[in-house]
Amino acid sequence: QVQLVESGGGLVQAGGSLRLSCAASGRIFSINAMGWYRQAPGKQRDLVAVIPSGGNTNYADSVKGRFTISRDNAKNTVYLQMNSLKPEDTAVYYCNARGTTSRSYGIINFDVSGQGTQVTVSS
Repeated sequence: QVQLVESGGGLVQAGGSLRLSCAASGRIFSINAMGWYRQAPGKQRDLVAVIPSGGNTNYADSVKGRFTISRDNAKNTVYLQMNSLKPEDTAVYYCNARGTTSRSYGIINFDVSGQGTQVTVSS
């Protein structure tokens, strides 16, 4: 079973920076894409950024130019550097990973999310 562990959330003033990390562990055969989603109170969960194995990143328009996603394939870890934070960035941030995992009967796909980490930006 594949698990994700997130870290790096917290409270920061507007204009500040935070860096989120997410490490995947378990019987990982390959990881195709890793990304970050966020969910503010009373709102749906939205994509923040995603980085496929090919490396072509994709960002939500609201974070372009402020957030940077990167990954360390050797460590199965994805990062989200968040700069120039705004109060509207306040949300629970969830890491997500999609790939393949090994079982006794073969290789199967997985799509898992972490437990979430709170990011709060004060004005």
